[in-house]
Amino acid sequence: MKYLHYIIALTILLTFNSCSVYNFTGTGKIDAKTFQVNYFQNTAPLIQPGIERTFTQELQNLIQNQTNLNLVGSGGDLLYEGEIVDYRITPTTATADIKAAQNRLTVTVLCRFTNKNKETDNFEKRFSFFYDYSGTEQLVGAKLTEALKEIFERITQDIFNESLAKW
Repeated sequence: MKYLHYIIALTILLTFNSCSVYNFTGTGKIDAKTFQVNYFQNTAPLIQPGIERTFTQELQNLIQNQTNLNLVGSGGDLLYEGEIVDYRITPTTATADIKAAQNRLTVTVLCRFTNKNKETDNFEKRFSFFYDYSGTEQLVGAKLTEALKEIFERITQDIFNESLAKW
């Protein structure tokens, strides 16, 4: 009985101690207090107005929601910067009369990540994702918003995983 109390106390101690290293977002201990996301310019050959602002905000929101880091305008411990380098619509399948049966919107983002406290974490990498839709549909309005939401959700999560979760 006496040993049971020691075992329970040790288990509780180890459980709470391990929570300081890992959290439910998948990040380990982050050696930073602030982050900065510079405006991601759209340098793609095909320009879609407004996507650079939307992408920048989506990346800021994801990091704020999944960490306890504070967003700053300049001088952040972690710096995210880059540009949208490709925005492309391509047919993926064709019908018998040589019309697009399905199209694919692909967006590629070049991200440069700098960790001022741990330079070995720095990287420059391209992240890309796509959205498939029927060749009979126009990708405008709500459909475009839905497509970009899905694409940006995946790309921002990939950037987060590469920079902070190390997946």
